[in-house]
Amino acid sequence: MAKKHILIGVTGGIAAYKACDLVSRLSKKEYEIKVIMTEHATKFVRPLTFETLSHNPCESDLFKEDLCDPIYHINLAKWADLFVIVPCSANVLAKVVHGIADDLLSTTFLACTCQKMICPAMNVNMYENEVTQHNIQLARQYGYTIVEPVVGHLACNDTGKGKLASVDEIEKEIDAYFKKDEPLKGKHVLISAGPTQEAIDPVRFISNHSSGKQGYAIAKAAKELGADVTVVAGPVNLVDLEGVETIHVTSAMDMFEAMKANLDKANYIIMAAAVADYRPEIIADQKIKKDGNDMVVHLVKNPDILAYIGSHKKDNQIICGFAMETENLDTNAREKLEKKNCDMLIANNLFTEGAGFKTDTNVVTLLKKNETIHLPKLTKEELGYKILETLQELENYASRN
Repeated sequence: MAKKHILIGVTGGIAAYKACDLVSRLSKKEYEIKVIMTEHATKFVRPLTFETLSHNPCESDLFKEDLCDPIYHINLAKWADLFVIVPCSANVLAKVVHGIADDLLSTTFLACTCQKMICPAMNVNMYENEVTQHNIQLARQYGYTIVEPVVGHLACNDTGKGKLASVDEIEKEIDAYFKKDEPLKGKHVLISAGPTQEAIDPVRFISNHSSGKQGYAIAKAAKELGADVTVVAGPVNLVDLEGVETIHVTSAMDMFEAMKANLDKANYIIMAAAVADYRPEIIADQKIKKDGNDMVVHLVKNPDILAYIGSHKKDNQIICGFAMETENLDTNAREKLEKKNCDMLIANNLFTEGAGFKTDTNVVTLLKKNETIHLPKLTKEELGYKILETLQELENYASRN
């Protein structure tokens, strides 16, 4: 699973040392962390501390001469999935809500289009000042998340509200934000991917050109969306996805047995594999020698895995099939959708530019029982998200009716 990118902005205040603990904790999770500091923050904590904890460079100077990237603040902003300012001083709070961009932190903040989270920490009188309260309200109006400071004994020996929220609380807020992007949490997605190989003898086999890229792209998207994912993969040259259960098979019969074994636990079943329709009736024990000009191999039908799944479908299951066609795509795909009892079917034409086997893109038609949608060219990962989004819609519709 690709790690979420969190940009931590550290400002000048005694609570800066607590940001070290936060960065350490987040770095041990499925997050990648980068830290930027104000010049004042470097008086409390050295950048080297954050570099060691985050395993990434930590910068504070917008115009540093040896900065390898001349537009570092823009590329940082594009990189981030979440920008957290912790601690956020009254001064930096005022700057970012009024669009002042006069250092690396504030410039990057203004350039960011991701969600922003502000964790104020300051003297109680500074916090309760009506100017600061107005700035906090502005931040909320702009959609920023505010992690409220707490009442406590402050470094200045005053007691009141202004103490940085606990690292536990900030960590929970960050985790909760990313869990909002996990609509498939608690769901199990079963996906077949790649080709099958049907042996003729110990040397030769019948197969097809499927790379498994589309099935793996769907699996990656499902994992990103919070699902538990099982992939039944034919022979592919792809690296197993982290956090995804991958069952490697060779033949159509192998895939059939693996899909049946995992069928009951699945909420969404996606048959993206290119399964051989036929297999040799007899597999020779030894390599078949050349004998004459002709070689005849008698083929028998393989089990229709998608038809089996459709006929054994449970009420809580949504099924998506795939169809590769070379002609009459809409007609043939619609017939397959109905015959196999699918909820949805993804069809493409082998001869369409940008579609087909081994490419990183796909051009497909998405068929539901009462609708046909012709999609533009998408990356296979983009299509993976689209497929899962549509399956969710179908599931939600079924639950209401």
